[in-house]
Amino acid sequence: MDTMNKLAKKMISGLLCLCYALGADGQTLTDGQIAVQNLAVSKQEDKLFVAMDLDISALKQGSNREVLFTPSLTLEDDSLSLPAVRIAGRNRYYHHLRNASDTERLYRNGERDLIEYRVTVPYEKWMGRARLSATETTCGCCDAPLTSTATPLSKLRLEKRVPTPFVPAYAYIRPKAEQKINRIEGSAYIDFPVNRTEIHPDYRRNPEELKKILSTIDAVKNDADSKIISISIKGYASPEGSYSNNIRLAKGRTETLKEYVRKQYAFPQSLFTTSFEPEDWEGLERFVASSQLKDKQGILDLIHSELAPDVKEQKIKTSYPTDYAYLLREVYPGLRHSDYAVQYEVRAYTDLAEIRRLLTNQPPKLSLNEMYLVAQEMEPGSDEYNATFATAVRMFPDDPVANLNAANTALRLGDLKGAETYLSKAGDAPEAIYARGIRAALLKNYTVAEPLLKEALQKGVMQAEDALQQIDRIKQEMAEDEECGRRGVKKDKKPTT
Repeated sequence: MDTMNKLAKKMISGLLCLCYALGADGQTLTDGQIAVQNLAVSKQEDKLFVAMDLDISALKQGSNREVLFTPSLTLEDDSLSLPAVRIAGRNRYYHHLRNASDTERLYRNGERDLIEYRVTVPYEKWMGRARLSATETTCGCCDAPLTSTATPLSKLRLEKRVPTPFVPAYAYIRPKAEQKINRIEGSAYIDFPVNRTEIHPDYRRNPEELKKILSTIDAVKNDADSKIISISIKGYASPEGSYSNNIRLAKGRTETLKEYVRKQYAFPQSLFTTSFEPEDWEGLERFVASSQLKDKQGILDLIHSELAPDVKEQKIKTSYPTDYAYLLREVYPGLRHSDYAVQYEVRAYTDLAEIRRLLTNQPPKLSLNEMYLVAQEMEPGSDEYNATFATAVRMFPDDPVANLNAANTALRLGDLKGAETYLSKAGDAPEAIYARGIRAALLKNYTVAEPLLKEALQKGVMQAEDALQQIDRIKQEMAEDEECGRRGVKKDKKPTT
């Protein structure tokens, strides 16, 4: 019994599903005079079995007429005509007998009501997804075709479908051309004599600290493509001493540093902006908050208090003398600093070769528009193309256009997680909505994808129309495969031939 069950299971597993997509059972042909019933197609090993019953009880035709019933399999450029069935009137029937015609499937009209059609042919892979149709040709006495009609019977689902891939177009945005204003910032720790505002260039660490500022300016000034727009300096003093005196020191030292820098280059006064902070309490707060000081919280409470600066500093000194001594020695010197910034404009670039070179060597000089301009000359999806948009978003990490274009590149590469990160900063432009729809579609989340793509289409992103059509085709295939699973017929033996 077990052996028989195993054999039965093996035979059943060799017979794959046929999807009756067109409802072939009961299908009528020849103006309703021939009915196709009990259609079954199966595959086992290297053979394809086709079986159907032709009900011809309603077929009425003259003695000089005949119907040629020819099933066929077709799929794109492949096709195979199966053996035909000829149902002939009296005269045509005897004509074929007298002339030694192929009479294997020759039937005389009116002698029977049912024809059992059984065919076995060598199986080819394309047949597994083919369409089964039948052509009915009505002929007269001289074998001349009078009418010919092709009727689809069913779609075969004997081979697993290779899913249609979703291959979207990507909607990049060309950034607007704009003035390129860049900024270089830094901090210098200039040592001044106690309670004085004059600069001694050779005093303590001043040579190296002054060099930091001048080197920053030189890097821009000596670049033929750049023009300095402004130089800003902001001076800070530490909290020890009186607040009024610290105002004098911070203001005076800032002005002294500005004049020192200006005179090194003979810059006009109008190029400079200055400001000052008499006591850098914010800097002190940052250090204490990240420290392991014993009385950390008490010091922070005083820093955050509404006390006058001099009162606040004195209370820290008297309440937490040990920690204060440490702050005075190790931290306060760092609070005496001068922050500087050099703002400059970079000329526009139009030469693509020059832009390519700068992309590699000096990308901060380029605008988003210039990067996009050169990307249009690259092969979409190439390493160079992808690297360009990666550079763009690295140079402009918060720019919506840079993030959108980087998201498109990530989607091209199949990096759906990276695309998600970029899209979170891509804004709400129609192209960004479209890209979010594309990502959802690539994740096969069509419920999310379709509303986004429809919105993008309404807002003018025409690529969304093709994406929606692709999704429709994919969903149709999924529905057909699901229907196949529901309507597949199990058999425990091969059709007889």
